[in-house]
Amino acid sequence: MTDYTPEQEDDDELYEHYNFTAVKGQQPLRIDKYLMNFIENATRNKIQAAAKSGNIYVNDEPVKSNYKVKPFDVIRVLFEHPPYENLLTPENIPLNIVYEDDDLLVVNKEAGMVVHPGHGNYSGTLINALIYHFDNLPNNSSNRPGLVHRIDKDTSGLLVVAKNEEAMAHLSKQFFDKTSEREYIAIVWGNMEEEEGTIEGNIGRHPKNRLQNTVFFGDDEDKGKPAVTHYKVLERMGYVTLVSCKLETGRTHQIRVHMKHIGHTLFNDERYGGERILKGTTFTKYKQFVDNCFKVLPRQALHAKTLGFVHPKTKQFMSFDSEIPEDMQLCIEKWQHYVKHQEVK
Repeated sequence: MTDYTPEQEDDDELYEHYNFTAVKGQQPLRIDKYLMNFIENATRNKIQAAAKSGNIYVNDEPVKSNYKVKPFDVIRVLFEHPPYENLLTPENIPLNIVYEDDDLLVVNKEAGMVVHPGHGNYSGTLINALIYHFDNLPNNSSNRPGLVHRIDKDTSGLLVVAKNEEAMAHLSKQFFDKTSEREYIAIVWGNMEEEEGTIEGNIGRHPKNRLQNTVFFGDDEDKGKPAVTHYKVLERMGYVTLVSCKLETGRTHQIRVHMKHIGHTLFNDERYGGERILKGTTFTKYKQFVDNCFKVLPRQALHAKTLGFVHPKTKQFMSFDSEIPEDMQLCIEKWQHYVKHQEVK
């Protein structure tokens, strides 16, 4: 009896899940290590299994997991099934709806809920919940039902959802024209020098870590898209600052990237390095205090607190406000208590 190994299907019968091009300065690096920096929730074992199955291609040739990535290599990951984010399944997930009418609804999203299916998150998302509770939601330009805008998985707060094509077009135009109003509350590392200010810097995908975005400037400015964030200090709490951020644009991770760019990374923002102690003392008690804050708030300290827009049908301006969630409020209170009872240098 002989072993039967099915032939790899033709390229045009496979579905592309990922596509990357190595940058000019790419140092030789095993492809399994390289892809771990670019694919969210991927493990080295899963990447190696995909390579063994012939699903990882470099310059249109299948490679093994020990292949060394070189500058300008075109890397594609192909599977026999379409990307799961294209397969939307209704799920009976409760929604915290703060307002609803025939044209739209405003949802207060909990931290931990992904807005739309994507790499590593194919169920339990806001869209899975929306298509269960509402029929015939209009698709946006990315074929995502109802979504006018989005916020990150571990950011809490307000989102507006369109229930028909007219509302989708009208609301999307407001976000594009920057006439919608959005205020976020954040805890950032460090004592900010200015009471308020504006951060301007083009934002684009980080060339070495595609799970991050970064600010491009100078000759590289055109690698990113224009982004503007207005901030104001609400309270100084020693080694961290509570700030209000108002978005003029809506780039992915905008506040997280802009704050890191000016040296004030969001508190406990693991993706951007805020889960380490960036300011403070070397005392063991201080480290224990910060670790306790991280346990109370196990995510980046960011909440989409207010949202304002013109209603697509009534043409009246509507404004919504939400409470700072309990985990973030507890963290704020811990820092307030700390700064009252400790000498902060």
